[in-house]
Amino acid sequence: GITVAGGRGLACDPRSGLVAYPAGPGARSGGPLAAPHPSLLPQSGHMPAVRVWDVAERSQVAELQEHKYGVACVAFAPSAKYIVSVGYQHDMSINVWAWKKNSVVASNKVSSRVTAVSFSEDCSYFAPKVNATVPLLGRSGLLGELRNNLFTDVACGRGRRADSTFCITASGLLCQFSQRRLLDKWVELRVSPPTTVAHCISVSQDCIFCGCADGTVRLFNPSNLHFLSTLPRPHALGTDVASVTEASRLFSGVANAKYPDTIALTFDPTNQWLSCVYNDHSLYVWDVRDPKKVGKVYSALYHSSCVWSVEVYPEVKDGSQARLPPGNLPPPPSLSALWGPRADGPPGDTRLGIRSVCISPNGQHLASGDRVGTLRVHELQSLSEMLRVEAHDSEILCLEYSKPDTGLKLLASASRDRLIHVLDAGRQYSLQQTLDEHSSSITAVKFAGDCRDGQVRMISCGADKSIYFRTAQKSGAGVQFTRTHHVVRKTTLYDMDVEPSWKYTAIGCQDRNIRIFNISSGKQKKLFKGSQGEDGTLIKVQTDPSGVYIATSCSDKNLSIFDFSSGECVATMFGHSEIVTGMKFSNDCRHLISVSGDSCVFVWRLSSEMTIGMRQRLAELRQRGGPPRDPRLRGRTTLGR
Repeated sequence: GITVAGGRGLACDPRSGLVAYPAGPGARSGGPLAAPHPSLLPQSGHMPAVRVWDVAERSQVAELQEHKYGVACVAFAPSAKYIVSVGYQHDMSINVWAWKKNSVVASNKVSSRVTAVSFSEDCSYFAPKVNATVPLLGRSGLLGELRNNLFTDVACGRGRRADSTFCITASGLLCQFSQRRLLDKWVELRVSPPTTVAHCISVSQDCIFCGCADGTVRLFNPSNLHFLSTLPRPHALGTDVASVTEASRLFSGVANAKYPDTIALTFDPTNQWLSCVYNDHSLYVWDVRDPKKVGKVYSALYHSSCVWSVEVYPEVKDGSQARLPPGNLPPPPSLSALWGPRADGPPGDTRLGIRSVCISPNGQHLASGDRVGTLRVHELQSLSEMLRVEAHDSEILCLEYSKPDTGLKLLASASRDRLIHVLDAGRQYSLQQTLDEHSSSITAVKFAGDCRDGQVRMISCGADKSIYFRTAQKSGAGVQFTRTHHVVRKTTLYDMDVEPSWKYTAIGCQDRNIRIFNISSGKQKKLFKGSQGEDGTLIKVQTDPSGVYIATSCSDKNLSIFDFSSGECVATMFGHSEIVTGMKFSNDCRHLISVSGDSCVFVWRLSSEMTIGMRQRLAELRQRGGPPRDPRLRGRTTLGR
């Protein structure tokens, strides 16, 4: 993923061309950031510290702590000897660090919000971008008639214009300040079509690059501010990029098309490449050697907003029938085919898009539910749409296929409209039953049981603090579920998973506890804390394929892994900048995959001891011919034996 929010969230090493950007709260090579040194990358964030990393060794080499409330932006001096850091508005401080000595060599106060800072080429001064003024050498630039403008980014000149400072305003003006802090000249960025908002600026010896709204990047001559050219725009919003086979089609003009805003720029002087990040979280690299003939070098697409659900492709017994290698995530084409509604709104529009996905156990079908209640089923090989039905009046919060051991081929969809629809996947997804017992949003629905003992059950929980246990009754007309147990607790129930023996279900609750219920009796058997913190709420729970561990995500943005039998916490992870909205263990028990509201997908490597323990349990289950029926067979696994 990529979480660049502004011009300071993208950096390039001028020697190697290495580009860095943030993914979540951290930085990824390939974050506020700057990198004039071939192996060092400073990083700032909400934790009030500036951390310097050795990129080659992937290790932290310095941690600079002085700011109280957070670091808004950071920049290396071109000599790499100093770092300047600017605190949040309430911090009111600007520090210059001799970072190798971990000491502050200069400090000053600023009363306004600062969102950008740029060093001069000779290291004689730096210019932070303040909301209404542009301070130069510790004093505000003289703005004259432009004093009421909102400045959005700043960059110091290079080469022959090293004594100048360039700024852009939100209204679309490019301004040049002289060495004496005077407003030397300014031009409008509007050429055709009109551009009303400018977001970011990057300066080289030969060009000034201005990133504007609607995917526009203008090029100007730094000597006289004359207009040079306009870069091609990226793909239009709503374009299915995976279906485009010719580059000319991707950039061909479309009537009334909307394009993502350009929010960050960085220039690579070695290769003469300009990297652009747009607010739909796409990254494009352009070859700008010849401003009149700009070509695309590379592009990368990421989720543009919150990722709500993640699925791992199942292990299919008949390998010839598999649509993907086992353990893979669905490929980008299948996901992009589901994001059709995104074309009707801007990036990050939370009213649109897919809310939940689920892959059938045979790996043939991908079911998805969107934010307006539409249920879709796609055939994974051709990505053709098999089913599209307006199943619910509100967003579909969860989807679940029945496992092959149940002897049934069912799909259950549950929604915020309090309904559960049960469809028969073996009969062209015909509707079998609608259940309306819940009085509020349904947060999770699961199938459990084995056809060999005649007990196939469905469990559901919701915001009404209720858990319903139902048993399947087969008839000539199909399958009907009847309620066998109804349990109410004093806390909201947010998520649920069934461990592989199909005997117990684990439920994540608002009070941060995990409650374990016996599926047959409906009685609670165990309760333990599902988070190491003292604040927040459990959002998601997920058992591993062997049932040895259970992973949880909390609203404090952290993940934890617990021993399912003892409730002991064996691992805690943090890295997402927003709440984790989905988790899955990989089929080989080596990784945990998490997705979040920060639009990022993280793959966590589990310890070898945990992997060994899970694989041993799986081997025991296979030797017994399936999940154990006797709870005594499900003893605790000793890690590392």
